[in-house]
Amino acid sequence: MATRTDTPDTPETPRVGRTARSARLRRVLLTTAAAAMLVVPTACGYAAAADRISTGGSGQGASAAAPVADQEDQEGTAGTEDAAGATGATGATGTAGAGEDAAGTDDAAADAQQQGRGGQNRADQANANAQNGQENGGQAAQEDEQAAAEDAPAAEGGEKINGLDVLARDCSKSNLPPHDGFQKGDRCVSTEFGEVGDANQNPSLLITKFPQQVQADQPFSIDVTTRNLKRDRFLGAAAGGYYLESSLLDDNGIQRGHFHTACRMISLDEAPAPGDKPAFFVATQDNKGGAGDSTVTIDVTGLPKGVAQCSSWAGDGSHRIPMMERADQTPAFDSVRIRVV
Repeated sequence: MATRTDTPDTPETPRVGRTARSARLRRVLLTTAAAAMLVVPTACGYAAAADRISTGGSGQGASAAAPVADQEDQEGTAGTEDAAGATGATGATGTAGAGEDAAGTDDAAADAQQQGRGGQNRADQANANAQNGQENGGQAAQEDEQAAAEDAPAAEGGEKINGLDVLARDCSKSNLPPHDGFQKGDRCVSTEFGEVGDANQNPSLLITKFPQQVQADQPFSIDVTTRNLKRDRFLGAAAGGYYLESSLLDDNGIQRGHFHTACRMISLDEAPAPGDKPAFFVATQDNKGGAGDSTVTIDVTGLPKGVAQCSSWAGDGSHRIPMMERADQTPAFDSVRIRVV
């Protein structure tokens, strides 16, 4: 009778199967754990995992993940380890990729939020700039309008000076022919006004002596007193010196010129005709006068019956009434009425 033994001729398959299954199970658990460690990081851990795990191919992924499995289980064959490593690497890579996608989504959301805030900031800045621009623009427009009003041409083609409408300062725009120094009308005089003295040295004049009544065609005399008038300049009007010379002062600031005396017959109820020639006229340039009072006696030839207006007025070298510093000063002239019977 053959002897029966409990030891089989071949190894027990179930035992081998349990060992293989256990090894595979441990590898799967280890691989899963390794993958979990790689794909559940913080922001800084994700950056480290991304540096260690390559997405370029499975071989690089296996070499990166395999050492984790090798440290935990040395019982499996090389092929099994390679397969498990490849599986783990693939899982880790895929999970890491998912993490990258999630992180990319988070980054995109953060970028969008940041862009939204930037857009809002730009919009706020644009609104502020627009408001400032409107304020500054309104102020600038007001200033420009004021400047334009000051610089705008005056009416009738003049100009603005000191905020006033000045129609002309010379004859450049006049349609009249130039004045030539002779006593002609309808001309434009280009001679500059010239020098004007201080108010306290401006010339003055007064008829200080005259008769109340005289006989017709009988001579009489009147006294004319001048002050601040040096009677040394007289360009004969008939010779072409009328309105020809600018006003001049002497070294002491006293007006240089002369004075006129004329008597014209007037009516007491209407203004006299401006173009009528006077009954008597004389210009006095005797190289006297000056800062103080100076009196001249004028001999008037006989006048016709009626009421005579006898007047005296100062003139500069070219017969214009001397200028005054202020507009409210009385020019150097005076008039009296004499009854002629």
